[in-house]
Amino acid sequence: MQATSFTYDSETRTGSVLLDDGTPVDFDAAAFDAGGLRLLRPGQRVRIETEGGGGSLRITLVTLQTL
Repeated sequence: MQATSFTYDSETRTGSVLLDDGTPVDFDAAAFDAGGLRLLRPGQRVRIETEGGGGSLRITLVTLQTL
């Protein structure tokens, strides 16, 4: 699934993305670390992997979107 980076805190390695429908979804340090990234800037397109759905949607991986 693709999304756009919305917020990122480099100290806690947590943040949020916006899904293509505009829905914000938070991610934790474990999801950020799983993607192998060192930094994330607002507005970057990212690829995410998720678990659950609806109100229990959880991001398990955040990495840069590559073509």
